[in-house]
Amino acid sequence: MYYLDTNIPLKQFKMDIASEPYVDKSLLIDKLNSFIRTRNRFICITRPRRFGKTMNATMLGAYYTQGYDAHDLFKNLKIAQTTSYEKHINKHHVFYIDFSRMPDYCDSYRTYIDSIMKTIKEDLMNIYPKLSEKSYDYLYQMFLDTNDSFIFIMDEWDSIFYKDFMQEKDKKAYLEFLKGLLKDQPYVELAYMTGVLPIAKYSGGSELNMFKEYNFMNDRTYEDYFGFNEEEIIELTKKYTKPSFETLRKWYDGYYKSDGSSLFNPRSVSSALIDGVCLNYWTETGPMNEIAEYIEHNVDAVREDIVKMVAGIPIEVELEGYGAEQLRLDSRDEILSAMVVFGFLSYHDGFLRIPNHELMEKFQTVLKRSSMGGVADIVNNSKNVLDATIELDAKRVAQYIEEAHDREIPFLQYNNENSLSCVITLCYLYARNYYEVTREDKSGKGFVDYLFTPKKKGYPAIILELKYNKTAQEAIDQIKRKNYVDRVRNFKEILYVGINYSIDADEHKHHDCIIEKYK
Repeated sequence: MYYLDTNIPLKQFKMDIASEPYVDKSLLIDKLNSFIRTRNRFICITRPRRFGKTMNATMLGAYYTQGYDAHDLFKNLKIAQTTSYEKHINKHHVFYIDFSRMPDYCDSYRTYIDSIMKTIKEDLMNIYPKLSEKSYDYLYQMFLDTNDSFIFIMDEWDSIFYKDFMQEKDKKAYLEFLKGLLKDQPYVELAYMTGVLPIAKYSGGSELNMFKEYNFMNDRTYEDYFGFNEEEIIELTKKYTKPSFETLRKWYDGYYKSDGSSLFNPRSVSSALIDGVCLNYWTETGPMNEIAEYIEHNVDAVREDIVKMVAGIPIEVELEGYGAEQLRLDSRDEILSAMVVFGFLSYHDGFLRIPNHELMEKFQTVLKRSSMGGVADIVNNSKNVLDATIELDAKRVAQYIEEAHDREIPFLQYNNENSLSCVITLCYLYARNYYEVTREDKSGKGFVDYLFTPKKKGYPAIILELKYNKTAQEAIDQIKRKNYVDRVRNFKEILYVGINYSIDADEHKHHDCIIEKYK
């Protein structure tokens, strides 16, 4: 037996709960129990990669599959305290299918789907030998002849769509296969399906419309069961002393539940706690070039949005949801919606943001690519800007910023203060290799525009203040008056940088800069 009543999810879940760190998400079972044998029994939950989809799927398989006794696995979990616990534990025939598993040397959709159909038929005939006495044109006929009912747990439903050999006719055939197997069939007690891509991205709207779908933008029902919330992180950091809660927050927080509370990336948090250090874990597990493709090959407005978000400026936008049945990724809202669903951006209360430090590093890398045009030119010159700053060459710094501003990039033409911040961010992007760069950071008696805190010895701390239609000296005076040095006072060398942009400057000298050493 491979799919039907297999012990594969039981073995996998046993390893999951024995592995550290483990966070109990078993109340998902209680919620699903209420939908068994009802009209609401078709559920699809899509989430970004490594957000707990497979772990939850194996948990469900371990719990529901008959022929085993999983009480020892669940007795200390939250589900064991619910009234539905005993009613369903190991009481159901379960088809557990991981659609990402492919035959050896699979080079066509036909090879892929034939293997799946063959395995389903063999599993059915092993348990129901009388089925071998007939030939069947359709799988659903075999299921009906069992006079039995089944729970279907289908993980990574969309994995086949990433394969190069998949053509449009293959995608349509795959959807028709799932429709024929599941839709309106009385033998389906519960159908639980997971993936990254929403169903509607490939469905015309009718094939799998029996599923109620919950993605990263519209889920208020299952949001507690995917990702780690703040309370769970606090509990984990009581056991693991490194990294600290604040470090984990900086690197892996930044997503939101519907009530505005924090949601952390579970894959990255788990890896960081095991290793004792924060690194780019999640962004290394999938094709992150998708970020670049969304930005580079679509509307210019998206590139502008990304530059602003890298500069720490949230983007106000109304995203009604992931309208995937119309999705062509050729409009700003479609692209941004897709990036939210795939976990590249976070969206809450009408604002888009780059979620955390881990993703910020990837977006910064994208801005250096040649296809970003003038933006990339500014970024690739940012080493020179940092060098000139450290060398106290204020005239050269002003010149570089002037050149960046003068490029034919509309959103850098200083329509407001955010435009100036975007230019400064791009001009100093290289500095993020050696500095923690924060905007509007609390220091002394106010909030400094930019604070550059060295990651390594040998670099001076930098306090940078911006002015508009004033003077660079006024920026320097503000740094001193409000004691912005307070946050970096312990560093051996500290630089004050004042930058002003004036629209009425003589001889078209728009930018001026002053750099002083703190004494």
